[in-house]
Amino acid sequence: MACSIDYIENLCSLLSSLGDVGYRKMMGDYVVYLNGKCIITACDNMAFIKKLPCLEEMMHDAETGHPYQGAKEAYILDTSDRKLLGKVIPVLWDNLPFPKKKK
Repeated sequence: MACSIDYIENLCSLLSSLGDVGYRKMMGDYVVYLNGKCIITACDNMAFIKKLPCLEEMMHDAETGHPYQGAKEAYILDTSDRKLLGKVIPVLWDNLPFPKKKK
């Protein structure tokens, strides 16, 4: 099941206080960008974030899953927990690279 546009727009509005938020549709699901970095993969109306060592302590109780077949395991971010969003997203942003520029 693909993400609904309502879910994506709600997710983007939750993140809007953290910077410039946008999204892009990819094969029925979406990626969400914050200030030019891809921070969330949204599939089946769930937000998946990369499992990084710097997030282990904050996300130790979080469920994990695969956003799509063949993807690496990721944390499932509880988007209803605004306090958690405010902590996790800045750390995630600081530790992810900008996308590589196409030639």
